[in-house]
Amino acid sequence: MSLLDHAKAVRENAYAPYSNFKVGAAVQTASGTIYTGVNVENVAYPEGTCAEAGAIAAMCAAGDRKIVEVAVIADSPTPVTPCGGCRQKIAEFAQPDTIVRMYTTGGAQLDMTVAQLLPGVFTADHMANT
Repeated sequence: MSLLDHAKAVRENAYAPYSNFKVGAAVQTASGTIYTGVNVENVAYPEGTCAEAGAIAAMCAAGDRKIVEVAVIADSPTPVTPCGGCRQKIAEFAQPDTIVRMYTTGGAQLDMTVAQLLPGVFTADHMANT
């Protein structure tokens, strides 16, 4: 099963009763393990939490720490990029040249590196003087 297949399958489990905009994500780690996540909305926070953040949380809970590839899929006219917060989370666990593959349910695909998605990423080096 491909990384995209994992993201597609888990997308169906998204909890999106307010927007009906379901997003699925899968991250593969250096160990070869694939972790998945979906967006989750609630009445107080209808935009919800992101699929990528869920996959990364599952990865961390399992003790994995190095992302080697990311897949994100949504039913949208063009591929949906991860939000800013998720971009920073991905950058925390991936290399700048790690590929993030974004798909639509209609088959469109956009590939970008982490560096392209988040130029000027905040890193631990920024805290060198503290």
